[in-house]
Amino acid sequence: MLLRDLSVASVVLLLCVQCLHGSALPAVSSYEFTAYRMQQYNLAQHKHGCRGAIVVAEARSAEEPVLTRRCVIMKVLDFTTDKYLEAQRQNAAAILILLPKNISSIPHDTVQSFMVSESKALLKETLMPVYVAPEDEQLLYMYDEVKQAAATRTSSIFVRVLRSIVTATAFQILVSNSVPIKGFTDNAIATLEGVLPGAGEDIPTIVITAHYDSYGLAPWLAYGADSNGSGVTILLELARLFQKLFSSPSTIPPYNLMFSLTGGGKYNFLGTKRWIEENLDHAETSLLHDNVEFVLCLDTLANSDELYVHVSRPPKPETPMHSFMQQLEEVVSSRFPHVKVGLVHKKINLVESTVAWEHERYSLRKIPSFTLSHLEDPKSELRGSMLDTMSQVDFRKMKRNGIIVAEALARYMYNLSGKGSPKDVQVFKGQLDFHDGRMSSLMSFLTSVPRATQLLDKEPSHILLVNSLEHEFKRYLQQVHRHAFRQDRRDPDITFFDQMNPPVVMYRVKPAAFDLFLGGCIAAYLGIVYYTIQNCGYLYTKLKAAMKSKHE
Repeated sequence: MLLRDLSVASVVLLLCVQCLHGSALPAVSSYEFTAYRMQQYNLAQHKHGCRGAIVVAEARSAEEPVLTRRCVIMKVLDFTTDKYLEAQRQNAAAILILLPKNISSIPHDTVQSFMVSESKALLKETLMPVYVAPEDEQLLYMYDEVKQAAATRTSSIFVRVLRSIVTATAFQILVSNSVPIKGFTDNAIATLEGVLPGAGEDIPTIVITAHYDSYGLAPWLAYGADSNGSGVTILLELARLFQKLFSSPSTIPPYNLMFSLTGGGKYNFLGTKRWIEENLDHAETSLLHDNVEFVLCLDTLANSDELYVHVSRPPKPETPMHSFMQQLEEVVSSRFPHVKVGLVHKKINLVESTVAWEHERYSLRKIPSFTLSHLEDPKSELRGSMLDTMSQVDFRKMKRNGIIVAEALARYMYNLSGKGSPKDVQVFKGQLDFHDGRMSSLMSFLTSVPRATQLLDKEPSHILLVNSLEHEFKRYLQQVHRHAFRQDRRDPDITFFDQMNPPVVMYRVKPAAFDLFLGGCIAAYLGIVYYTIQNCGYLYTKLKAAMKSKHE
């Protein structure tokens, strides 16, 4: 009887060990993927972004109570300011954010919440590495596993220990680096300019400008559709339409119309600053030396039923800028009455090292200017987010905003109000209408690659983007020039850092406790075998006696 019990126990123990061993993931099982590191730059003596890059830590869910020396895995839904600060407080080894491929599938409230947390995370520097990786099957599997592990905290101690030892899979995240992170200041910031010359000599100039770069938590994932792909798209369409008016002697106005696309807009509008300096201080033939009526800056115009005119000082009556704003309001009230137009006055604080809007760069040089945007707050999180993709663009509203700008410009330059034209007169219709397909194509092209400033002169696809914008200028404008500004290495305005997209390795392993448990099972099995061998004679005697009593 004893022998039978021992044999059964041995068999059960052996099957259990084999079952556990078969369920274990191989320790060498790994998956390599690319993750994109959080912004790291120095601007105006202020440090932004994460200073760290190396990660050697176990993956954990944000719901775990202990995050110290762990790599916290989050989805967009999980990433909040509170959880980000909690990971910092507990000295987490890193944060890995999983970004869905289809941004449009994310609920609007979640998008807004993430954008707010994203902007707050970028305000200050952190030593904790923060990475963003596009979701895929392997990463989602890891996320589900660590999420389930966190959920077992509500279970009994026995269940938690058993799952941790027998069934749980640990994930080790590794970002190795043998070379320290280095800063660089040699990137070129390109600014494009082109002109549509008007009729006459010594005529005034109107400047239309927009910055074309983008910004977000991770530079390699910053596509900037609304901010400021929309401004660039409208500007290029305005150049095409007004070129038709300027090309006919009967419709050419007594104004020069100057267009510019500036780089470095997300970094204190450095491209705009250098372009103004070059035009005013060095190029005597520049149109900015002539009579500039006003500068119209286009920024974030692909959504909302509100338009805000941002100024550094309210325009005085009878000034060109005031007259243009009146034309703008007439177009809106006569054709788009559901659109709200507001004036936002913000004085330039000379104590601050950064400016809020592009027009402030011109205002500092006493050039009349203003910014048109559907955003009221210059600190809006939409102006710098990875989630600012095509899903945030309302093409119908972007086209409407473009029409408002075009009609207001035409009414101003041709003095249509003074000539008694109806308020609802349409200049841009028929062959002069905004082309839906072209605007969609331009936006798709602009968002096909990330337009972060530190990438635009480094990668072939990004260089091609700037070259294509220059080609568009040459197609419709005259006197097209490309200015490439480089910083003074001794006193740079901005310093970027490398190693922004390192390879990351995810190892799927059993926890160390599993090895101890497996060793214990093997030891118990060997103990049973040893006991059986050592007591073979005794067991044989018992077995013989049992068989004899059975025959009797």
